[in-house]
Amino acid sequence: MSKIFAFLALTHVFTCGVAVAQDGPTEAASPAVAQMGERSPSDFNRELLTIEEQVNGLKERVFRSKATLQLLKEIVIQGSSSGSRGKVLHVNKLGRSYTIESISYYLDGQVKFSKVDLSGGLGAQKQVSIFDGPLPPGDHNLSVHLKLRGNGFGVFSYVSNYVFNVQASTAFTAEDGKSCRVKALIDERGGIGRSFTERPSVKFETRCIRLAEDLGGE
Repeated sequence: MSKIFAFLALTHVFTCGVAVAQDGPTEAASPAVAQMGERSPSDFNRELLTIEEQVNGLKERVFRSKATLQLLKEIVIQGSSSGSRGKVLHVNKLGRSYTIESISYYLDGQVKFSKVDLSGGLGAQKQVSIFDGPLPPGDHNLSVHLKLRGNGFGVFSYVSNYVFNVQASTAFTAEDGKSCRVKALIDERGGIGRSFTERPSVKFETRCIRLAEDLGGE
């Protein structure tokens, strides 16, 4: 019987301890819960209004920034629409029968591009940007000087001894507010009656557009 009473006593002590342990955190958290309960709906409304005002302010700043960027873009384009611009592109369409040893381009008498390569590397470049920059409005002259060598094999190996020059020029007018692109096409002319040295030729293609359109396309 004494063992039963001892067991009941221990069970009572353990139960009370668990109850105290469970009640402890509830009593500690009750002040925070009470503090949250003290806030009225008007307090939440004021906070929401404050956040909404801040968001609207950020939206307004973003809108003003976009408007400023658009204005700056228009100013740059309008400012760049005065004067004129020129572009010169070298395009090689010669066949394997010719080797380009040197290329020289002159714009209004000034050298814009000059290169010598006896290994044939110039012929491997199908397109070369010769000039891309501002030009004063008015008339301009572009001239091309090429030095070619024959590239023969077999029964035509004798053409490797042919070294000759090809020259051509063109005139164009760069109007104010326009961009002129001049493409120099190095190609071969057909015709049975033409000799080996008469076949290479230079053909020019010139196209002028509004400067604002050219800048916009870039």
